[in-house]
Amino acid sequence: MIRFMLGKLTEAAIAVWGVITIVFFVSRVLGDPTALLLPTGASDAELAALRSALGLDQPLLQQYFSSMGAMLRGDFGVSFQHMRPALDVVLERMPATASLAFTALALGVLFGAIAGTIAALKRGKLAEFIVMIAALLGQATPVFWLGLMLILFFSVQLGWLPSSGSGSLAHLVLPALTLAVFVSASIARLLRSSLLDILGEDYVRTARAKGLLPQTIFTWHVARNALIPVVTMIGIIAGELLGGSVVTETVFGWPGVGRLIVQAIQNQDFPVIQAGVAVVAVIFVFINLAIDLLYGFLDPRIRQGR
Repeated sequence: MIRFMLGKLTEAAIAVWGVITIVFFVSRVLGDPTALLLPTGASDAELAALRSALGLDQPLLQQYFSSMGAMLRGDFGVSFQHMRPALDVVLERMPATASLAFTALALGVLFGAIAGTIAALKRGKLAEFIVMIAALLGQATPVFWLGLMLILFFSVQLGWLPSSGSGSLAHLVLPALTLAVFVSASIARLLRSSLLDILGEDYVRTARAKGLLPQTIFTWHVARNALIPVVTMIGIIAGELLGGSVVTETVFGWPGVGRLIVQAIQNQDFPVIQAGVAVVAVIFVFINLAIDLLYGFLDPRIRQGR
């Protein structure tokens, strides 16, 4: 088990380093941010002075190694736009992103698990047809369109909920519901497929032949074995949500990390781009690391390398 965990930790560290390296070099392709930071008509001398102050006049490799050394100490530099440490700017947005992500994930997993289980147990019946049509529509509906329709109905027509902003539970309802629709649809379809596969296994038929209660069979022989692909899906979705749902945050004016990173790209704010992507990469990688470790408990063959 220790070797399994050390191997996964090494893979996680390499993945984070790779993402940060790619983002560093790609962000430099965006151009020179000094022209955006100085007033229109600034002289070449003023541009050169600012470029020097920001360390952008150094060779690219020297900038890279200096940045990597500073990042290892937790220093991502000062935001060009906010004039504050870039990591602080990103971390200030994390509570908003985390609250939206966990609310949407909790709702999506709850409704998706119920719907997927009903569809599997009611195979060939009307209930399965209704659930699968709803799941298909949930996955196919564009997030921005669904968000706008929810705003139009609940905010404009009924006036029940605010259309944008943050600060209260009422502001959280519509964006969380928008994301939860897609999450629940994905979970429902995958769980149904996984449950149907397990229900056809020989050991399930053997358990039935032994006279075990249906609840016992489903809990100990079916549900647990059907969880591995579902856990994988939940981990991927959780990483995506915690990385910031850019479209949803933009539609609802939600002050999350995803929206911040997009704004930083538009403003060529290199420190915020690097800090934001680094935080997202660490979260995503370690969520997947936790999922890998959970596999080892769900199926001992995985941690033994078989």
